[in-house]
Amino acid sequence: MAGEQATEHHLFFDDALLPSGWARGVRLTIAAGRIAAVETGAAPAPGDARHGCALPGLPNLHSHAFQRGMAGLAERRGPAGDSFWTWRETMYRFLDRMTPDDIRAVAALAYVEMLESGFTRVGEFHYLHHAPGGAPYADPAETSAAIVDAAAESGIALTLLPVLYAHAGFGAQPPTPAQARFVHDLDGYARLLAGADAAAAHLPDAVVGVAPHSLRAVSAGQLAALAPLAEGRPVHIHIAEQMKEVEDCLAWSGARPVEWLLDHAAVDARWCLVHATHMTAGETAAMAQSGAVAGLCPITEANLGDGLFPAEAFVAAGGRYGVGSDSNVRIDAAGELRLLEYGQRLARRGRNLLARGEGRSTGTDLYAAAVEGGGAALGAPAGLTVGASADIVSLDRDHPSLAGRDGDLLLDAFVFAAGRGAVDGVWRRGDRLVAAGRHRAREAVAARYAATLARLLA
Repeated sequence: MAGEQATEHHLFFDDALLPSGWARGVRLTIAAGRIAAVETGAAPAPGDARHGCALPGLPNLHSHAFQRGMAGLAERRGPAGDSFWTWRETMYRFLDRMTPDDIRAVAALAYVEMLESGFTRVGEFHYLHHAPGGAPYADPAETSAAIVDAAAESGIALTLLPVLYAHAGFGAQPPTPAQARFVHDLDGYARLLAGADAAAAHLPDAVVGVAPHSLRAVSAGQLAALAPLAEGRPVHIHIAEQMKEVEDCLAWSGARPVEWLLDHAAVDARWCLVHATHMTAGETAAMAQSGAVAGLCPITEANLGDGLFPAEAFVAAGGRYGVGSDSNVRIDAAGELRLLEYGQRLARRGRNLLARGEGRSTGTDLYAAAVEGGGAALGAPAGLTVGASADIVSLDRDHPSLAGRDGDLLLDAFVFAAGRGAVDGVWRRGDRLVAAGRHRAREAVAARYAATLARLLA
């Protein structure tokens, strides 16, 4: 990537969150964008860049980057009550005019904001494929290439998840005109996937997965036929986000969405089930046992009125999870973790529900779980360990909410008090993209975004 150090260099941190826990005096050797050595209990050497506290960069396992441009546009009450489904109509109208250049401009700002909040890899669940009106572009991966360009400009790591979207509802209902920009058959999707592979090939550490949109948008036969294309790739799917979706699935199949999927697909640790909000106790336990990662997006799920994922029971059953920014109505890594825990507190009327045992730090357990689960879901294990990409977040030890804190107390204060305002630096492959909380390309990216939105909303 641009600016990547060609030679070995070193970063020294007073404290760092390693896979084994907190360590003092951590000296990282960076070579070719990766962590070549980790020393603990070390002293800084001459020439080392010195910083306070290091965290592993957080994976953002679920994003629709283009929706950043419609943040705040669906907050006016309608005549007959509002829901996810009325929000979706606003989304369809917003995307109807977007060109690949518009997608590139909006995604670039979303990715800059992700990096500024502490996300260092994004899972882009990308379904806006065709031209306005639904005609295919000459290059089937035209808009996927725009996403790759935005990731390259911002410097964020990318797991691109081209979406197969074929139907409007359960039982292979024909797509609506508003969905024309999304739709592929299996042959078209195979061409899209090949094009996405080619577009992402030049991006360091890029991963390309497959994403059947949902059980309502992909038939049972299409889901089964995706298996050869999915070999060796991450597999992501929306599921059980809304009660209407559960009810429609029951009417179609006699089974609930997670129940049906686990019975009909070889769901394993490569899979990410996004939302999975509405599950029975049996589904919750079975999903945890499958090894699939729960893709949770608490800010978007609250904004859309989805409901609350049964996180406490899922974790107790051994389930893994990560967090994502989904609709990008607000991009805030710490905020996603905070709201994940707060949702459980409101539902269960308790506290520290996602800490993994007596005396455990809720902030540290939330963060560590999201690093592990998110990295697994995106096909790129994360963490401050030898061989991993040097994707690092430093906190501002002078932030008032972090005063006097160390170790777990520092991370508790970051998640539950300071939030993204405490993010000081962000490195991607050892290259510092964010300093003093600000991305080095913010000004140019934000100006292009503003011009794009002025035209789209005119």
